[in-house]
Amino acid sequence: MYLTPDGLRTAVPAGPADVPLSQGDILDDCQLVFWADETSEIAEQDKPHSTLARVIILTQACDLANEKTSRAVVAVVHDAGELVRTGRVKEKFIRDNVRRGQVYGWYFLPAHDSCPSFPESLVDLRDLHTIPLALLRGLKARGKHVCRLVTPYREHLAQHFSTTYSRIGLPEPYGTLD
Repeated sequence: MYLTPDGLRTAVPAGPADVPLSQGDILDDCQLVFWADETSEIAEQDKPHSTLARVIILTQACDLANEKTSRAVVAVVHDAGELVRTGRVKEKFIRDNVRRGQVYGWYFLPAHDSCPSFPESLVDLRDLHTIPLALLRGLKARGKHVCRLVTPYREHLAQHFSTTYSRIGLPEPYGTLD
């Protein structure tokens, strides 16, 4: 299900010593910038805040491999156990709804023996950030690469991501003929 950085190096026969970043890579301590004020009027003097977070790369593997972009779209990855411990979600909600893919914008990543340091987690597809690849490469160089979600799991996440943002939404319900 996951490949650790060491596993990635051994999985690429005669490849580069440093495996490039790809879709599904999970990295720790990525600096994210945000504005705390969520009102309609943000004062000009408001300053952005930042936090360090675990993220997963959502940008397509082909775009990264072919250097079609200098930035990557990432989503925040939350430790599911921590969300339950802090009371932000109920364990039953994760078990019954999120794991089945029934919650808009959330994707469940199970813990797996292939990456013992990675707990059950939730990808928040509503908390997206565009990050320079140089910053992500720097995190990887500093040992912050946790693991990589591998095929076909990363494609399943990509499908859930596309479903989250490609749904057809109408501003008002449309009428039907009686």
